[in-house]
Amino acid sequence: MSPAKKKDKKEEPKVEPKVEPEATTDEESSEAYEAVPIMLDLGSMKDDKKIRVTGVYGDINEERCSEALYSMHVLKESAIEKTTVLSDDGKEEVDTYIIHPIEFIVSTHGGSATEMFALYDSMRSIREECPIHTFGLGKVMSAGVLLLAAGNRGERRIGANCRVMIHGVVSGQQGYLADIENEFEEAKFTQELYVKALAAETDMTVKYIKNLLKRKTNVYLSAKDAVELGIADIIV
Repeated sequence: MSPAKKKDKKEEPKVEPKVEPEATTDEESSEAYEAVPIMLDLGSMKDDKKIRVTGVYGDINEERCSEALYSMHVLKESAIEKTTVLSDDGKEEVDTYIIHPIEFIVSTHGGSATEMFALYDSMRSIREECPIHTFGLGKVMSAGVLLLAAGNRGERRIGANCRVMIHGVVSGQQGYLADIENEFEEAKFTQELYVKALAAETDMTVKYIKNLLKRKTNVYLSAKDAVELGIADIIV
């Protein structure tokens, strides 16, 4: 992905301006922003259940993926809640444990394959101890499809109006022929990994996915199509 371009500041005429508070640019706001997982305890409103949300909304890049990755690990560590209940005969109190799942929202046009795999591998590890409920909204495309599918089976939701899109790995290498050939081989390797991972998380076979990619065009799916192919489980 190309780095964000900084806006050039226009030269101001040499007059005495009114003293006003400095405006903060979008870039400065982004740098000042410190991501934290959303952990809301609604108390009696929701029978003491904790709502814990993270995810990727926008391009899949280092910044957004690092936020989601760290948030998931924090939420995993706070997933287990110890509580006391009465035994079946009602004569004594016994300790029991509740595991609060992570709600992972996905809405993206796609992005970096390497950052996608960083999140995917983390999700595979975390869901062994703490359930991950994924929720696809608006657009779930390219790298985002694998992240939606990586939630625990039966707990992957998708919006009724969400659009899903699958396509092959895109390599934009330029330069010497040797570099282009080398990057082409790397792109092929990355696509093989993507196909195998997507087949493992859905009801699609490796052969079926490869046939989709052979079209060499964007393959668009509805929410219903996504459920039928095992990318999601529930339309909401």
